[in-house]
Amino acid sequence: MIPALTLLLTCQLVGEALARLFALPVPGPVIGMALLFFGLRLRPAAALDGAPLATVAGVLLAHLSLLFVPAGTGIVRHAASLAAHGPGLIVALTLSTALTLAVTAFVFVKVAALVGSRAEPGS
Repeated sequence: MIPALTLLLTCQLVGEALARLFALPVPGPVIGMALLFFGLRLRPAAALDGAPLATVAGVLLAHLSLLFVPAGTGIVRHAASLAAHGPGLIVALTLSTALTLAVTAFVFVKVAALVGSRAEPGS
């Protein structure tokens, strides 16, 4: 399991280094995950059930809820600030979500028109 865990952490480290070195707007762990994905495309047997990488990934996923403890602690620690700025945060989150949905739908319609996609009759 140590080599599999080392592989996961190395991919994250390389992703973080690339993100900082080239000042990329993408988080390092996301780049590391892409590197891991492409690596697994080259060696798909490494991701099969029973393989060390699959075992380590399963254990990490089984305990994923523990990774949310620091975020929950932060919310409790800053409860007073959240209470003071809560209404503004709710308005900002609601408006930004609605705007994101509207822009996504608009872009989807425009791209569908560009590629010549049309709706099926009767749908």
